[in-house]
Amino acid sequence: MLSLQRLDPDHATELLRFERENRAYFARFISDRGDDYFATFAARHAELLAEQAAGLHHLHLLIDDNGAVLGRFNLIDVTDGTADLGFRMAEHAAGRGLATRTVGEICELARTAYGLHRLFAGAHLENLGSRTVLRRNGFRPTAEITVAGRPALHHVLDLSPTADPGSPSHGAA
Repeated sequence: MLSLQRLDPDHATELLRFERENRAYFARFISDRGDDYFATFAARHAELLAEQAAGLHHLHLLIDDNGAVLGRFNLIDVTDGTADLGFRMAEHAAGRGLATRTVGEICELARTAYGLHRLFAGAHLENLGSRTVLRRNGFRPTAEITVAGRPALHHVLDLSPTADPGSPSHGAA
């Protein structure tokens, strides 16, 4: 059984393994984290946990029965009821609907547990998988942007209870 877990100190070893094993796969769709990320992983992990404790982020991992990380699902830069959503799935777990389902869970947590009313997300144009996940969860593209020198789409999801499900920024696709 899969479980969505809030990032904690005990996840460090498995999370580093996940990032290393999937580095080349991730780089096909998003900017590579660079060698420094891996060299300073322990310090960065501790920093993220401190930022999470301060309420700046809500960081989650999708974990399988064996304790392996299958995906990361993060709400970052939490401010004034909004946050940016970022996610990545292990290559062997992609294409099975897990990201779509887990992003839905994260959106519900954002609304109910974290009190957020709007989420933002970016996805490179060539990353059809991520754009599909976002749209299936009600995110709507709002603008073309550039992320790390590559064309992308900015998306928004309105989580407020008064949002019109038929509006361009809310509702399932």
